[in-house]
Amino acid sequence: MPAAPDDSAAGGLSRRLFFYNAGFLRQPQLRQILRAAGWDLRVGLPGPRDRVVVWGRSSYAARGEAVAARRGCGIVRLEDAFLRSIQPGRAGGEPPLGLLIDPEGVHFDSATPSRLERILAADALDDSAVLQRARDGMARLRALELSKYNNFDETLAPPPPGYVLVIDQIAGDASIRHGGANAATFREMLAYAQIEHPGARIVIKTHPETRAGHRPGHFGPTHCDARTSLLDTPVSPWKLLDGAIAVYTVSSQLGLEAIFAGHRPRVFGQPFYAGWGLTQDENPVARRNRRLTRAQLFAAAYLIAPTWFDPCRKRICSFEEAVDHLETRTRAFRTDRNAHVACGMRLWKHRPLQQFFGQQTPLRFASSPEKATEIAAETGRNLLIWAGKEPQGFTPDVPVLRVEDGFLRSRGLGADLVPPLSLATDAQGIYYDPTRPSDLEDLIAQEPPPGGRVRAERLIAAIRATGLSKYNIGGALPDLPDGSRILVPGQVEDDASIRLGTSEICTNLALLAKTRAENPDKIILFKPHPDVEAGLRQGHVPDAEALRHADQVLHKSDPAALLDQVEEVWTMTSLLGFEALLRGKRVTCLGAPFYAGWGLTRDLGATPDRRQARPDLLQLAHAVLIAYPRYFDPASGLPCPPEVVVERLAHGPLPRPGPGNRALAKLQGFFAGYAGIWRR
Repeated sequence: MPAAPDDSAAGGLSRRLFFYNAGFLRQPQLRQILRAAGWDLRVGLPGPRDRVVVWGRSSYAARGEAVAARRGCGIVRLEDAFLRSIQPGRAGGEPPLGLLIDPEGVHFDSATPSRLERILAADALDDSAVLQRARDGMARLRALELSKYNNFDETLAPPPPGYVLVIDQIAGDASIRHGGANAATFREMLAYAQIEHPGARIVIKTHPETRAGHRPGHFGPTHCDARTSLLDTPVSPWKLLDGAIAVYTVSSQLGLEAIFAGHRPRVFGQPFYAGWGLTQDENPVARRNRRLTRAQLFAAAYLIAPTWFDPCRKRICSFEEAVDHLETRTRAFRTDRNAHVACGMRLWKHRPLQQFFGQQTPLRFASSPEKATEIAAETGRNLLIWAGKEPQGFTPDVPVLRVEDGFLRSRGLGADLVPPLSLATDAQGIYYDPTRPSDLEDLIAQEPPPGGRVRAERLIAAIRATGLSKYNIGGALPDLPDGSRILVPGQVEDDASIRLGTSEICTNLALLAKTRAENPDKIILFKPHPDVEAGLRQGHVPDAEALRHADQVLHKSDPAALLDQVEEVWTMTSLLGFEALLRGKRVTCLGAPFYAGWGLTRDLGATPDRRQARPDLLQLAHAVLIAYPRYFDPASGLPCPPEVVVERLAHGPLPRPGPGNRALAKLQGFFAGYAGIWRR
């Protein structure tokens, strides 16, 4: 993990930074990043061993530069790292995910070498592990369609391929002024593109801030002709680069991404990425004469130079962890950008649902699917419906997402109204319903994105090390009989996964009888479902009945700890079967849970013929734990990666049900026999 640049030992300098820009007061995450990186942010007058911090070469930097000159102290310049946020900083003040903290210069100022340029020019950049991380990082950003800003619409189609891409920028931007260019350079660049490609279409890409109306660019309708057009729709930059036959830029970051997409862009300014043999330079920088590979350039710009910040854990993090966060937040943005109207949601779930789905635009709740569909059609919103509340034959003319609890849910039962830390959404079906396709099935059949297998492996290891399961309610283990042990998890017998995913064996007693019939000489351990033990759901098997087939009934026992004590799991559709796979146990399924039918389980029940892919465990785990659910961090109030939820479940802090929820949960237990009423 890269640390902040520290030249204090060599020059006797302190880590104190003095600022004279109110932006440092208005942006708490900026201060958090600097503090986490070991800098001491101050107001007042600096001494000769201190330094002044300024933002790049912005107009506000002049104040700090003047103080530094008068006080005879150094300057540290800040700039956004090359993966910043969803929205530009001017669109709502979203904080950056990382910073370039530079005591030497600023990366876009070609007049003076910056720390990033020094790394590119002088560092060996030959560590094989770092270069592999760089190659994985390039591929991962491209596969996930992540860029500096991510408020584009990844579903929009770019122009038909075969065009020359000319990249516009903000008029008067500091990277232009300090990169050896001006407004005339943009006119020259367009002329070169038109002359050098006489038969090709020219597409001028408008800057996102120009499209949003924040600042003007250099090109407009007057620059268009029969073969030259402006593109101001929010198309994915990676899709746009894929369709280009040539790329022309002055100093845009899109020119940097063009290199990683396989182009050799024609560069008319002096951005930091020019001069290393990866660009065609119209205005080269004489001191840059080293030849680098794409992986070396990426390693310097994304792995070594930036200081990345984890906004949930409030600490410096690696590039990969920063991408985990940006991936999570971008997925939430892409799902929620059109807003939602929700129905089929019990009242106590409204607040957690707002936290998950209402951070961009608050959710609207409707009393029925029909009313929700009407509102969605009128407002252009998507429809959110709790998966078990969808009426039979419901086919609305608006986009629908079905919602269900995720697989690392909480520390406590949903039936006790403990709020979830993970929820799954599905546009096709829902994971527990094998009668129709689901988004999860598609994800299981796909190879994970670059780096996904390593990430899944680490996540599995963390889950095993912390002993986590779906509900994490704990419980002591009794002494267990010696022998080859099989765990049989009880289930809620009226649960949708049983109704939809089983046929012949559909009760806990039938499951026990079948397990004993197939395993007459083994030790069978029956663990009742916690909702059933609490008297909240159907599926109770009296101990005397269970012990006709089982050797022991394990009440209120920790399921994760139990898995370490058994060799096999026999189940209908329980999630415990998936958790057993994560721990390397043999699993026999008598129903069709989402993890059956892929070649990883012994399937005695019918599974869908469409499950033809043969993923390994890491591919399955990536789909189920990383790609399919979304997670919420109760400490920061942000969408978060599963790794953060694993830490919260293991160590806290965690949300607790309020007094109203606790009272309602007790009433549910009291009226468990009338579940059809209180579960509406």
